[in-house]
Amino acid sequence: MAQQHKSKLIFVVHEHHATHLHYDFRLEIQGVLKSWVIPKGPSMNPSDKRLAIMVEDHLLEYGEFEGIIPEGHYGAGVVIIWDKGYYFSLGNKTPEEQLRNGKIEFILHGKKLKGGFSLFQLKKGGKQWLLIKKQDKYGDKKWKIKLALTAQKKRGLKAKIPLCIK
Repeated sequence: MAQQHKSKLIFVVHEHHATHLHYDFRLEIQGVLKSWVIPKGPSMNPSDKRLAIMVEDHLLEYGEFEGIIPEGHYGAGVVIIWDKGYYFSLGNKTPEEQLRNGKIEFILHGKKLKGGFSLFQLKKGGKQWLLIKKQDKYGDKKWKIKLALTAQKKRGLKAKIPLCIK
């Protein structure tokens, strides 16, 4: 396995029930949560290539956000934490350097997402990336994403306005 960069950083995946269900994948880089929308959600199947569209950065505090974004606000709908944990970047470059180069490789330590992953930028300077699970002991060719939102959980959520960086 490639060398791990020693910094332990947070990651979070939000299940976002907005106009369309999607997943917001977030990595702590440079003191903020760099964020990608993944329409089909992340996958533990190394054969899957998931489109990941880079969006605005969010404050680190947003990693704990669960709630209802009110109508009339960007991203209106229900947001819950689908998975969270920490990650280590792979290789000799920091996550910041990897981000600038358009390829981020890392190992996730979450409840659902574990092991090696790569994010590849499709076009230099573009917003479209691919999230791909690396071949390792955590890979699962039969893996299917499962919703985390339940009626009980939804009833306990309060309307809030999220913390994002403009």
